[in-house]
Amino acid sequence: MCGIIGIVGKGPVNQAIYDGLTVLQHRGQDAAGIMTCDNNHLYLRKDNGLVSDVFRTRHMLRLQGNMGIGHVRYPTAGCSSSAEAQPFYVNSPYGIALAHNGNLTNAETLMEDLFREDLRHINTSSDSEVLLNVFAHEMQRQGKYRVDESDVFEAVARVHKRIKGGYAVVALLIGYGIVAFRDPNGIRPLMIGKRTTAQGEEYMVASESVAIDALGFERLRDVAPGEAVFIDMAGHFYSRQCAENPFYAPCIFEYVYFARPDSIIDGISVYKARLRMGETLARKIKRVFPDHDIDVVIPIPDTSRTSALQLANELGILYREGFIKNRYIGRTFIMPGQQQRKKSVRQKLNPIELEFRGKNVLLVDDSIVRGTTSQQIIQMARDAGANKVYFASAAPPVRFPNVYGIDMPSKAELIGHGRNEEEIAAAIGADRLFYQDLEGLIEAVLYKKSKMVDRFDTSVFNGEYVTGDVDAAYLQKLEDSRNDGARTERERRESSVIEMHNNN
Repeated sequence: MCGIIGIVGKGPVNQAIYDGLTVLQHRGQDAAGIMTCDNNHLYLRKDNGLVSDVFRTRHMLRLQGNMGIGHVRYPTAGCSSSAEAQPFYVNSPYGIALAHNGNLTNAETLMEDLFREDLRHINTSSDSEVLLNVFAHEMQRQGKYRVDESDVFEAVARVHKRIKGGYAVVALLIGYGIVAFRDPNGIRPLMIGKRTTAQGEEYMVASESVAIDALGFERLRDVAPGEAVFIDMAGHFYSRQCAENPFYAPCIFEYVYFARPDSIIDGISVYKARLRMGETLARKIKRVFPDHDIDVVIPIPDTSRTSALQLANELGILYREGFIKNRYIGRTFIMPGQQQRKKSVRQKLNPIELEFRGKNVLLVDDSIVRGTTSQQIIQMARDAGANKVYFASAAPPVRFPNVYGIDMPSKAELIGHGRNEEEIAAAIGADRLFYQDLEGLIEAVLYKKSKMVDRFDTSVFNGEYVTGDVDAAYLQKLEDSRNDGARTERERRESSVIEMHNNN
């Protein structure tokens, strides 16, 4: 998962992009990058690390210009090398820089086509570089010295025909402006903002509405599935539907875990959706455990707080904060290596014993992926003196890998794969386990029928991939590349390269 932002302003945009990226930091903590354009000159700074670590005053002073794009990344396809930090850039045609959130499911085929037919070289294993070169080739095919918005939209339309998967893209065209587009299913989020200044109108696009709000822009609307928007250097706004058969199917896991609760995605409040997840989960607990003996509901911070509070209210049970979170530890389910994950959970959370001692506690989390974190947290609760430890997940069992931009583990490493709820409860050490039903989750998010969304991508729960191109062979290849053994080997190779570089 990544965060992207693009701004065309009437004054320098470097600080605004920086501020926007800090608001989107939850979407990627591996690397950050900003590219700006001033009088047909590009200025770039990108590296591994948090936004506050990558950009210093000396870097910000060099990022000149009234338009630019930014990116925060954690590795989904490819590795965590700084060589794969974005934005990426190609100088032909015109000079194009691109930042991308998502994952292409046909990246390998595209890479071969780019080399053999388009005569373009890909320098990294990132599918974002593949996407950039496909877009650049489609722009170049037009053979024009100067292009306008119609030419840009025609290129995007051909991109949609060539690539598959989930993607939200922002690209900077030197001397022209910024183009942003979204995959024909709208799997990954993208929103448009507008701000009126004394000098004229400024526009921005960003992965989540919170970035638009934080910068004082007005939320206009979400980029529609398959749509492209173009803002030229003068601040003129253009849009066009560029896909033949768009179908609104955003990733439901955005609402479960990734997005900030104060975001509004595709017309749906993430906060309200999580409140309703607590309500629907509470109704299930009432149904399957009517004579429960739960004394207290305790959330596993931070994402599950909203759902846990509403669940407690619905059940009429005390809600208490039982864990204190160290906010300087990253998200654990995307950390490489089982031992590192185990270590980080203990560093990340510390129980307040008074809230556990002698009580039957219901721990609530947003989801269960590997189960490693859940198992350790349940043991922490027991060590803190809990009598019984029940566990509830605001999402259904995660049984299948994500292929559209969330770097979940291989299928074999998902605790929900091949196990029923009783077996999962035994594996994580819970006295009893309560999962949200998929129907309940959809009901919670799609409250009273969103006017925009046709359906959701729920593939991690039911294995139904909305793009229709994910088969057993693709999933097996993904399995081989995502398991911990493959990750360890990639880390070893990366460490060797860094060591060779340092020695030289």
